[in-house]
Amino acid sequence: MFRRSGPSDCEITWNGATIPARQGESLAAALLAAGVTHFRDTAVSGSPRGPFCMMGACFDCLVEVGGVANLQACLVPVTPGLEARMQIGARAAGN
Repeated sequence: MFRRSGPSDCEITWNGATIPARQGESLAAALLAAGVTHFRDTAVSGSPRGPFCMMGACFDCLVEVGGVANLQACLVPVTPGLEARMQIGARAAGN
């Protein structure tokens, strides 16, 4: 569905798997280009979610990056060696 227009220049890790990416592109764009569409499950129904708006308005792309939860993948710029994973469960109260 998504295709990168040029070569990758770094690698990131998603749920333990190595994925090619470009420095500076959003984490959401890198994951979509790699065929990843399921970023998290909703806390109430467990329905799968992925990027929707790609501009930080909808919160459907929440992920954990470097041990920090509740980050919007569409707003996180890729850096070489970035480690991210699917966010499991509801966010903690007050976050």
